[in-house]
Amino acid sequence: MSLLPKSLARGAAGNLAAKAALVVLGLGITFTVARIGPQVQGAFALFVACESVLLTLFSGFGLALAREVSHRKSDAAGALTAALLASLAVGVVAAGGVALLSQAMPREPYRHLWLLAGATPFLLMVPTATGLWMGQGRMLPLNLAQVAAPAAVLALLAAWVGTHGLSGTVVLAVLAAWVIGKSLVGLGTAAWAFHDAGRAPPAWALLERDARFVVVIGLTNVVSLLNYRVTLFVIEHYSGLAPAGIYSVAVQVGELLWLLSSAVTVSVYHRIGDPDRQVAAAMTVRAVRINVLSTLAAAPLLWLLAWVALPQLLGPAYHEARWPLACLLPGLAAYAAASSLSAFYTNHLGRPQTSAMVAGLSLLLNLAGSLWAVPRYGAVGAALSTSLSYILAICVAAAIFLKQAGWPVSAFWRLPAPGNTADNPPPMPNERTSA
Repeated sequence: MSLLPKSLARGAAGNLAAKAALVVLGLGITFTVARIGPQVQGAFALFVACESVLLTLFSGFGLALAREVSHRKSDAAGALTAALLASLAVGVVAAGGVALLSQAMPREPYRHLWLLAGATPFLLMVPTATGLWMGQGRMLPLNLAQVAAPAAVLALLAAWVGTHGLSGTVVLAVLAAWVIGKSLVGLGTAAWAFHDAGRAPPAWALLERDARFVVVIGLTNVVSLLNYRVTLFVIEHYSGLAPAGIYSVAVQVGELLWLLSSAVTVSVYHRIGDPDRQVAAAMTVRAVRINVLSTLAAAPLLWLLAWVALPQLLGPAYHEARWPLACLLPGLAAYAAASSLSAFYTNHLGRPQTSAMVAGLSLLLNLAGSLWAVPRYGAVGAALSTSLSYILAICVAAAIFLKQAGWPVSAFWRLPAPGNTADNPPPMPNERTSA
């Protein structure tokens, strides 16, 4: 028996192809920026981390839209209009806060956050509008929108470097290329989504019903993101921009392991949202199996490739990224299960706070460990702290999932028999109540 139905396997393959394109584009951006120097790479990585915190804080609009379409079969056009207008409004408000932050923090790269402030309303359009296609299980427009953003950034960055050369490229130019390219794609994605769904008055009632869900999922995603990036800020604080830039390359290379897990989870997201708990749980387990096994197999190959390629492609300074990468890989492989488990908590149970709890646990462990380890062992200490926190957190996440599904640990390698009542307990009360 195949791990995924054929239609979902095709969707996962399409997602994987898109992720491969994202890898090529992302590596192109990293190659260009990193070769300018570790200092610029560090500033760029921290700026992008700040942007990601902002985008994930309001990512609940897109996931709420996907949930309305896939789980509740709501009117897509009205829900899309409401979600986009709401994200535009909060984006304008958030832009003011970011502008003030850029004035209060005069050092690199934070003093350039005014660029992010001007682009915030447009940047939020991509994660919001793509919720329509995620809820419909339509991978092609979703993937094209995701690929278009780094493609636009790389094109603008290449145009600047081609004109001024690497030595003439400054931090401001790199950051400007990033926000302009992504803003243009945001406007295009919103227009495409409206064309697909049709125009309709905003269904504010749907958004009001999902308001708490939007807030909780946004906070959850911010906690998750900080879990991935907190060590970068700790290294910058103790060691400066250049070491942070080198470590950021190790993180970017290691997170390539999550390409397949992300592709699989996105392709089955609507199926994990099935109202039937056993169907949703079975799909979650299948996705977890693929995600973890594939990343475990790929991790040694990735490290060997990085060992040879990083100094050759980026410069001798990035030789130091290879040992932190080796320490990161075990935790990254284990945490590949997180995306599918989180989809079960969020899209099926409607309890994003469960994902927040798991990510929060990992964040606290990681922050405490890195604050102790970075001053003593530098980037290697940060990587070990991250890896250990990921492994512990994913064990907790798996235990919570098994309890909700009413299944034993063996379900991760052998699904319970469909007709066994012990394996199929009655639904838990309020398990699909929106958070």
